[in-house]
Amino acid sequence: MGAVKNLWAKMVAGDGANGDHGPDFPSSSRAVDTSLSLSVMTPHIIALCKDIFKKWKALDDSLFSVERVSGGITNLLLKVSVMEETGKEVSVTVRLYGPNTEYVINREREVQAIKYLSAAGFGAKLLGGFENGMVQSFINARTLEPSDIRKPMIAAEIAKQLRKFHEVDIPGSKEPQLWIDIFKFFEKASTLSFDDSDKQKLYETISFEELRKEIVELRDFTGRLNAPVVFAHNDLLSGNLMLNEEEEKLYLIDFEYGSYNYRGFDIGNHFNEYAGYDCDYSLYPSKEEQYHFLRHYLRPNKPHEVSEAELDSLYVEADVYKLASHLYWAVWAIIQARMSPIEFDYLGYFFLRYNEYKKQRSESFSLATSYLS
Repeated sequence: MGAVKNLWAKMVAGDGANGDHGPDFPSSSRAVDTSLSLSVMTPHIIALCKDIFKKWKALDDSLFSVERVSGGITNLLLKVSVMEETGKEVSVTVRLYGPNTEYVINREREVQAIKYLSAAGFGAKLLGGFENGMVQSFINARTLEPSDIRKPMIAAEIAKQLRKFHEVDIPGSKEPQLWIDIFKFFEKASTLSFDDSDKQKLYETISFEELRKEIVELRDFTGRLNAPVVFAHNDLLSGNLMLNEEEEKLYLIDFEYGSYNYRGFDIGNHFNEYAGYDCDYSLYPSKEEQYHFLRHYLRPNKPHEVSEAELDSLYVEADVYKLASHLYWAVWAIIQARMSPIEFDYLGYFFLRYNEYKKQRSESFSLATSYLS
């Protein structure tokens, strides 16, 4: 955990979002065991919050409440509420990193980005950090379901927000990370072994030679598109979108996988998420639904003024990069199958995503080749 501690030390001292030293992010050396039940974990969470927020230090533990907000496959979110001496109840979100997630997530890159994205109005405000997580402001909104993101009004708002997100400048290298990350995942994934004999047998059916060939071919093919490079969210599934319906405000959250990347990857990856948690790819958006989204992305204020040429170009770009999304999460899943303590059929997920890639590959390549010729 030393790397995380150094990370928060740099955050306190480092350059802020406005080019100066920026806000002071308090940090704690405490860590919280994510395997604990919520009832056993609660006093540790309260102690952590008291450590980070000194004004709460003298408050009695009975004034705090801790509840689980969600538990994804890479982190655990907790809502901590406290009745302050003023009589006002204040809530924050404590995000606990999942075990072994450092194999697939660059935490330093994430925290660096959060400073600037928060300053630009995205996600929850960063309030502090600790050994295996961070504390952020609480967003009063509901998490979207897969069926929500295809609703025309919500899809249009997601597109508008994503366009703004892509316009945020994050200091540092602007080199797209897609293929760097995929090859990093591949090197790790291709050298694993499993204690579970059934998992080992299934793992041994994966042709890493074929997989690497597909990655190289897709990398070379996407290079022909000259897709713009933006700071991308890279994981825009429904669970990372929240909506306050009273205020009609949409929030993009959780920037764990955020990096400079190809615009088409972020959009194609989002379209893949229309399939929902069951990965029912018959729900992939129709061309009409995609064009609706792309119009609002390209011209947020004047979607009907987007030319057919602009639409066709971005449609092809997203369609090819949806293949990269399948490969990215397929290779990621192999690593998770070995490293994650979460009960989930990650190897099954690899085959699901890889098989969908192979199913869509020919049609997507043909569409792009026709467009480029």
